[in-house]
Amino acid sequence: LRSNPNLLEKSLRAMVQVPRCRPFLDFDVKRHWFKTHVRRLRQHAGRRGLRLSIRRKHVFEDAFHRLQLRNADEMRGRLHITFRNEEGVDAGGLSREFFAILAKEMFNPNYALFTSTEDGCTFQPNPNSAINPDHLSYFRFVGRIVGKALVDGFLLDAHFTRSLYKHMLGLKPTHHDMEAIDPDYYRNLKTILEYNLDDLGLDLTFSTDEHSFGRSQTVDLIEDGRNIKVTEQNKAKYVSLVCQHRMTTAIEPQIKAYLEGFHDLVKPDLISIFTPKELELLISGMPDIDVHDLKKNTDYQGYKATDKEIGWFWNIMFTLSRSEKAAFLQFVTGSSKVPLNGFSELQGMRGVQKFSIHKAGGSSGALMSAHTCFNALDLPIYKSEEEMKEKLLYAISEGGGAFMFA
Repeated sequence: LRSNPNLLEKSLRAMVQVPRCRPFLDFDVKRHWFKTHVRRLRQHAGRRGLRLSIRRKHVFEDAFHRLQLRNADEMRGRLHITFRNEEGVDAGGLSREFFAILAKEMFNPNYALFTSTEDGCTFQPNPNSAINPDHLSYFRFVGRIVGKALVDGFLLDAHFTRSLYKHMLGLKPTHHDMEAIDPDYYRNLKTILEYNLDDLGLDLTFSTDEHSFGRSQTVDLIEDGRNIKVTEQNKAKYVSLVCQHRMTTAIEPQIKAYLEGFHDLVKPDLISIFTPKELELLISGMPDIDVHDLKKNTDYQGYKATDKEIGWFWNIMFTLSRSEKAAFLQFVTGSSKVPLNGFSELQGMRGVQKFSIHKAGGSSGALMSAHTCFNALDLPIYKSEEEMKEKLLYAISEGGGAFMFA
């Protein structure tokens, strides 16, 4: 398929059409297939360009008003940006600058559209965005900008939560996706699932409290939920519903508006071929990971830097391909975002939190696991460097199942 991706249009079409076959496709093959179909859509849109004259100090507002009335076909036209009172022909550089400014401005707290997670690296829709009266129009605009950048091949330094990537792919978030959004809340949910409610002294109902602008209100998770007790038998359902509320129901209008804009440019059947991790890389690009810098800024617990297992680990890291390094970074930190000033400024739930390798207990040869809110890797003992590499590659490719409660 790498040498002949066109087979996905012919004899191997089922690899794309059948969801359970998609994990067997390489990311580069999927990306080629996606770009081929996007190119066809652009050709159907005709040769009409999308010309925008905007003020440099008001890029977000000007672009919002200029694009609001454009239809999907017009949005697919070739983008031509001019900054008012500036000379310059847009041969790609001005469009790149345009998207770079928008990627920062969409998260500007003054618009109240997104809130950052604990580590400040990823963003999800703000449940209180209605303080901005035009918030849903802005969400549709942001969705269109992400879609436009994607189809035009421009990368955005914009990293969303795993749950939002799942919504973009038509997938349902799980309670594991809560870890990156609110690690403390996630740990509380883990405690509820693992221990007896009576032993914890918890008296829960199928409801949750929402706090907004100094006011609190009780929201039912099911009909009359505030009067239905959570028991040992139904607590798994409670955890699922409370997470669904936080990641979906409470921000449903915002997600719907964002997806409406995104799907104007990128249809669901085109984007659904990717996994959430691949979608992040498609939107934000493959990070440039300096393994020497990562090694220099790593802490150890239970291991010493001179241990042979640590030597094996770094040998393996230096042999990984660029996409494998990106997958590793997603596995241990929850995002492919590399800190601007290197790994000495890697963020965790407590501010700056360096990457750390912990000696894992349990049996030799067990799977390694990650605690993303602490940027930590639990590394078991292995018999050889080859076994360690095999387990690491398995962990970063099947990482969704190996994430641990932090």
